[in-house]
Amino acid sequence: MRLTKLALLGAVLLQFGPAQAAPFEMDLIETDDLRLLYFDPFQTYLTPHTTRTFQNSMDFQKRVFGWTPYDKTTVLLNDFTDWGNGAALVNPGNIIMIDIAPKNRIFETAPSTEKMFQLMNHELVHISTMDGWNEQDRKWRKFLGGKPRTTDKHPESILWNYLATPRISSPRWYAEGSATFLETWMSGGVGRAQGAYDEMVFRAMVRDDAHFYNNLGLVSEGTAIDFQVGANAYLYGTRFMGYLSYHYSPEHLIEWLKRGEDSERYYATQFQKVFGKDLEAAWDDWIAFEKQFQAANLEAVRKEPLTEIQPLSKEPLGSISRAFHDAGNNTMIGAFRFPGVVAHIGVMSLDTGEIRRLTDIKGPMLYRVTSPAFDAASRTLFYTADNVDYRDLMALDVDTGEDRMLIEDARIGDLVFNQADQSVWGLRHLNGLVSLVRVPPPYTEWTMVHAWPHGEVPFELDVSPDGSLVSLSVGEISGSQYLRIFRTEDLQEGRAEPYRQFDFGTAIPEGFVFSPDGQYLYGTSYYTGVSNVFRYEIDSGAIEAVSNAETGFFRPIPMVDGRLIVFEYTGQGFQPGIIDPQPLENVSSIRFLGNEIATKHPVVREWSVVRSLREQDFESSITHQGKYVPPQELQLMAAYPIIEGYRDYESLGYNFELADPMQLHHLDFSVGYSWDSELPSDEQWHARVDYKALNWTLSYWHNDADFYDLFGPKERSRKGDAFLIGYDRSLIYDEPRRLGMALDLNYYTGLDTLPGNQNVSTFLFEDILSASIAFDYSHTRKSLGAVDHEKGLRWDLVLSADHALNDTIPKLRAGLDFGFALPWKHSSIWLYNSAGTADGDRDNPLANFYFGAYQNNYVDDGEVKRYREYHSFPGFEIDELSGQDFYKTVLEWNLPPLRFREAGAPSLFLKHARTAFFIGGLVTDPGKAYERRLSNAGFQVDFEFTLIHRLPMVFSVGYAVGFEHGSKHDDEWMVSLKIL
Repeated sequence: MRLTKLALLGAVLLQFGPAQAAPFEMDLIETDDLRLLYFDPFQTYLTPHTTRTFQNSMDFQKRVFGWTPYDKTTVLLNDFTDWGNGAALVNPGNIIMIDIAPKNRIFETAPSTEKMFQLMNHELVHISTMDGWNEQDRKWRKFLGGKPRTTDKHPESILWNYLATPRISSPRWYAEGSATFLETWMSGGVGRAQGAYDEMVFRAMVRDDAHFYNNLGLVSEGTAIDFQVGANAYLYGTRFMGYLSYHYSPEHLIEWLKRGEDSERYYATQFQKVFGKDLEAAWDDWIAFEKQFQAANLEAVRKEPLTEIQPLSKEPLGSISRAFHDAGNNTMIGAFRFPGVVAHIGVMSLDTGEIRRLTDIKGPMLYRVTSPAFDAASRTLFYTADNVDYRDLMALDVDTGEDRMLIEDARIGDLVFNQADQSVWGLRHLNGLVSLVRVPPPYTEWTMVHAWPHGEVPFELDVSPDGSLVSLSVGEISGSQYLRIFRTEDLQEGRAEPYRQFDFGTAIPEGFVFSPDGQYLYGTSYYTGVSNVFRYEIDSGAIEAVSNAETGFFRPIPMVDGRLIVFEYTGQGFQPGIIDPQPLENVSSIRFLGNEIATKHPVVREWSVVRSLREQDFESSITHQGKYVPPQELQLMAAYPIIEGYRDYESLGYNFELADPMQLHHLDFSVGYSWDSELPSDEQWHARVDYKALNWTLSYWHNDADFYDLFGPKERSRKGDAFLIGYDRSLIYDEPRRLGMALDLNYYTGLDTLPGNQNVSTFLFEDILSASIAFDYSHTRKSLGAVDHEKGLRWDLVLSADHALNDTIPKLRAGLDFGFALPWKHSSIWLYNSAGTADGDRDNPLANFYFGAYQNNYVDDGEVKRYREYHSFPGFEIDELSGQDFYKTVLEWNLPPLRFREAGAPSLFLKHARTAFFIGGLVTDPGKAYERRLSNAGFQVDFEFTLIHRLPMVFSVGYAVGFEHGSKHDDEWMVSLKIL
């Protein structure tokens, strides 16, 4: 589902980043089409099912798309997060990563089908549609040595990537929409292509006259500022695929997605060829159709009396967690995540709708936000942090706002508080399995109550007021969904037979909680097609609908007077309100677009691969089994022409990329030649070798050239040779909190300028031995819709030493940055501070720090706001300022971004413009006779745009004036294009 390489590999690098005595290796199973990597013994039990579901889906992709995989697909199983998910990429090789934890089923945003079956179907659609090739593509892949990935080191790779894998140059809604649509029918019709959540979203948009994004607006704004952010790619994409299949045919859709011999390279041109009209025009047709379709559904819902709801807030609040009614204060305690405000726990007044913020949530997630439990007696809210990683158990005093960590990386969620013994109960995820755990006071340790086998996934936990009963929603491997009630005593004694249960079929029972008297459970389900509130009587086992919602009600909170607080879905998110639950004889039903497709085009029913899964054999498919050692698996991934700059000259060359299939080890080699006769002959050849292995980097260069030196003014190319060793390690990786350590040992020979300062000559020496150790800490946050950090703290500390001509020069530099958000949404104030000191003779070039200019190249790949860095000082020339000692401060005011909904075309569009103003002060050699006091003031406007759908670019314009002793020294204009 996620399609970035960082999302694929980050978890692996974090888990195995620290240096280890034994070489890093994984367990390996290979078949003709699959290279399965896993960790024995914890994941071994999954390998037969993983292999079978992979091959089952692979057979479908080959048959339907007429596709032959260009290379073997590598699948990595991992348990680096508490929620199941998948990711895929095809450059430079076909890779799928599967998070084996249970799926997040909230609001049926994930289908009820078994996790591995669903993920393999979904991710292999990505692989087959992006890797799909014809003879023209094959020739390019042969010429380019494979499928080059895009890299900012060599921007020419953008062109080579498109020529080798043209269909990857498409918007995210295209990829996620096609995968979600096909996955639904591969699962026998169970999925979001005929899911109730998606129907509700568009029904609510029509009711509330919400804006429907067009093809361009969706990618430029809809996936950035809406409360559902990236999920809109799934919603819009799947719905558009459904419309095309309904209005034209599923065969038309497949013809558009596949890469046949006579197909067009670009996805939009192929659309025109298949459907006979422009994609944007078809998108407009779909919106018109959708509005009519949902208007009819709204009319159908209104045939039965609608349940009246009393809104509790003035406007929708985006995503809201499970919440609790504090009757004594007439408030609701919960967590909120909506655009413009950092996700937080708050107390909402039921009288005014105002929210009092208590604390920010570290690592909030979409829809669920966090998992809270409330102890009314002690006024403590237990909640989870790091909700998209390994969850921490936290405790918050709702009166004082003080919070504390109880158990780090507990991996426990679905929290509930047991009033009978003051314990916290929850569901723990580990190695793809779910267990029920109990956390007694003082809440620093947990004990297991019961563990479910693979295939049974409990969720939505609650405990009765007297502590005698436990309720759970449970999903079976078959896809069936149950509401089950257990006696607490039975569970604690090892008996897990339900006392009561209700079969919801494939509709997921959501948010069932006990009534204050313990006689009922109230929850919601799309059991009738619309998410309504249901009341389950525990003694009799009877269930009845107690609401008829127009869009959908969720997360009921029973009040003492019998009323319910519910969250109503609106076109802008969830809005809390109060309803009076009344048993209903009839509730309204709706039409599902998916059902209409299957009725009109029954061929989609033939796409089911449910039965064929039984025919897949695990043992006979294995061709090799053993260990996966990355250095032993290196192979050529790509080789392509490059152009670089060397000082004021051009260089043409070739770049070779080798890596293991999982991309854990990389060997890159490039060679180039500058043909200009004015360049000395000993500087005309250029070469660079980089070997990266987890934490280590080994490099060598000769007359180092760089693409961005073609544009200046900052020059990175250097004469001579260098041998570089680097080691990077994460000491803390607890997003958004990070502490990194970097060790570097470098030897330079034949230099004529300092390695990091282009205007500082090394006329006294040519050889330098350099060593450094650096620490870099960051703990910053931003709200939904933000384009940069908005609050937080960062610091860095660097100790280095340079040795040349029998003289060793030590240096110490430190930085401290901090900022806070303003009441104006997405506006913030930051202060960037740095200071340094160096030993040695001031006349020695190595014994100084150097400053000056923005230092952005006209075409660049570095930080956009370079003026924040210690060595930048706009208004002066590069390296114009120097000092053995210095301190520097920059005050920055970031204005809210100006969003552009429809500026450009889907293949090249402007997303936003962001303006920042800054003033800075720099003092060099303070207290000395040659002390200098300098200042500057300026601004920078950054225009972020996207090229060929997925490649981020930033065009920046800045201006600054430099001052010394209060008088203008110089001014500077900066124009820069950042690539990737």
